[in-house]
Amino acid sequence: MHSNHLLLEEPIRMASILEPSRASFFPAMTKIVGTLGPCSRSVEVISGCLRAGMSVARFDFSWHDAEYHQETLENLKAAINSTKKLCSVMLDSVGPELQVVNKTENDITLEADDKVILTPDEGQEASSEVLPINFAGLSKAVKKGDTIFLGQYLFTGSETTSVWLEVDEVKGDDVVCVAKNSANLSGSLFTMHASQIRIEMPTLSDKDKQVISTWGVQNKIDFLSLSFTRHAEDVREARKYLSKLGDLNQTQIFAKIENIEGLTHFDEILQEADGIILSRGNLGIDLPPEKVFFFQKSAIYKCNMAGKPAVITRVVDTMTNNLRPTRAEATDVANAVLDGCDAILLGAETLRGLYPIETISTVGKICAEAEKVFNQDQYFKETVKYVGEPMAHLESIASSAVRAAIKVKASIIICFTSSGRAARLIAKYRPTMPVLSVVIPRLKTNSSSAFQATQSLIVRGLLPLIADPRQPAESIDAIDESVLKVAIDHGKTLGIVKSHDRVVVCQKVGDASVVKIIELED
Repeated sequence: MHSNHLLLEEPIRMASILEPSRASFFPAMTKIVGTLGPCSRSVEVISGCLRAGMSVARFDFSWHDAEYHQETLENLKAAINSTKKLCSVMLDSVGPELQVVNKTENDITLEADDKVILTPDEGQEASSEVLPINFAGLSKAVKKGDTIFLGQYLFTGSETTSVWLEVDEVKGDDVVCVAKNSANLSGSLFTMHASQIRIEMPTLSDKDKQVISTWGVQNKIDFLSLSFTRHAEDVREARKYLSKLGDLNQTQIFAKIENIEGLTHFDEILQEADGIILSRGNLGIDLPPEKVFFFQKSAIYKCNMAGKPAVITRVVDTMTNNLRPTRAEATDVANAVLDGCDAILLGAETLRGLYPIETISTVGKICAEAEKVFNQDQYFKETVKYVGEPMAHLESIASSAVRAAIKVKASIIICFTSSGRAARLIAKYRPTMPVLSVVIPRLKTNSSSAFQATQSLIVRGLLPLIADPRQPAESIDAIDESVLKVAIDHGKTLGIVKSHDRVVVCQKVGDASVVKIIELED
């Protein structure tokens, strides 16, 4: 029987599915972190990545040396200059990563049900019978029946080079395992992950500290991605180390949650960290597959309520070698946006993928479509309820600015700030329109303003603009109209503001914070 009325109100117009996606200078509010490497380190390719929507460049020190990454970074700077697109820099630490070292680089074939020995004796040659590892304490950490994952999946995104091992027995320092599937391992380096096993290695290794104190200081990195964060103390120790390095005392620490231990201590870690990266590659090994989605939703919700950026990894692995993602991957990206993530992190897809520019563009388009149906009204109510009453002064101003912008259908929110905090609070309430964060530097702390601007490039919906430092942020008078004009003109250049649009402006006047609505003229 046909009916002219739906039982439920249609949340998405089905006709909109057939409408073509609109190209835009500003493709999505959700940010994209791209890992630069062999297939994405030339000025030409990086320029394409920036135009496609990459706003954070990640440098993974699990492979290659500082000199190699410095060459890539110089190319990034050249690309930024030519495209006029801002991009921040993230250094990804190695941390307590377990590795099998194959010095001969000969292919190693493991057959299902065959036995293989994992040994800390790195002098031995890797073969299908013996695999040398970089960790002497494995035999003390595992027991019969434990699971060990081995291969290049976490590095390449390909499942065909991975094997699951089950611990059969421990012989002194050696661990005898049984292969649960057949696999062909190629290359010099394979990542190893002992499922739900505590590894007694420092979160910030000596190698990490050396890289941070040289390459990191030289390039004034915006973010440190702290791999294998397991406790809040890991973040505190990393921050203490950064504070000793002069310019890096303002570098933000993003805790990378990669195992059960990090999951167990998530709440304390979130309190200490500036943001969270959910590393679903390792998490997907430590957790049963049916539990990964649950942790993702729970963790992102907690990040949202805390007003701290949440970053999701491993979304379009197949685009490492293919021009299009699978339907499941496209849906996964959209669901991460609907869950409330701030950014999508691309690893192998851009590091060594064949289509880095197309991958960033595709992910950006999916994010933009998902943002159109993000339930902002429900999110806003939940956030206000979570914050409770009485609200802090700045929190009240931020939520009021978002409420006003939605009510008057503003095309943009412009926030004048010196610390960036007010703009991040506005973004916390997930307005449906972009937030232009006009960072007005204090003359004496000019260098910090660059950090405030570039660090907002990982926050959903935030667009930074550094204003003239001669215009003080705490002026008794209203913000100079010329500065506002610069901000509006910048919005027009981005294609998000046009004549007769309404704009909500959030600014400080003396000791008071003011939210005002203006309508643009021709």
